[in-house]
Amino acid sequence: MDFYEVVNSRRTIRDFENVTIEDEIIEKIIAAGLQAPSNDHVRDWHFIVIKDKNIIFKLIDIIPRGISEDKMVALLHDWNLNDPIQQACYRDAVPKQHRMLADASCIVVPLFKQKTDLLHPDNLTHLNGFASIWCCIENMFLSATAEHYACTLRIPLGEEEAWTKQVLQYPEGWCMPCVIAIGKPRSDASMVKQKEYSLKERIHWNQW
Repeated sequence: MDFYEVVNSRRTIRDFENVTIEDEIIEKIIAAGLQAPSNDHVRDWHFIVIKDKNIIFKLIDIIPRGISEDKMVALLHDWNLNDPIQQACYRDAVPKQHRMLADASCIVVPLFKQKTDLLHPDNLTHLNGFASIWCCIENMFLSATAEHYACTLRIPLGEEEAWTKQVLQYPEGWCMPCVIAIGKPRSDASMVKQKEYSLKERIHWNQW
């Protein structure tokens, strides 16, 4: 696929076919991630790839399997999600958080080193490692698209990071920014409407 075709084709998918994914494809996706800019110039990132469904089910056992309408309404209110398109996206995404990970062909947990308190940095420089791993993740998403797969992710909430560390037994000093699901989109996979924007209104030449 042409680069811009890949960029324009990438979509977050949460409905996956029950199919396997070859190890070689996973390695290509991660290799693309490792081409991303690195704050420390050594790409000190590691990746735990999980294809064993028993481990996946244990890993996601902490994630709720659905949400009631009352809780959904409260969530939309608490998070100030007032735009109808934005609300539709969350109404599609939130109930699928457990199933999308359970149905994926594999789960990838990226890990990076964080030397300072991620939630209370002294300055933006202390977030360089966090910023770099997200560049890596975006490369992985684009690579998966080029291989005709799709991705979604879950950013850990509450005790999920501690639970993931307990299940996967990765060493101290490593942080997980998210859990990535990779799989083949189902034929009836939801394609949430994208919020339209004006490119000319977003670009400011020389000054605002």
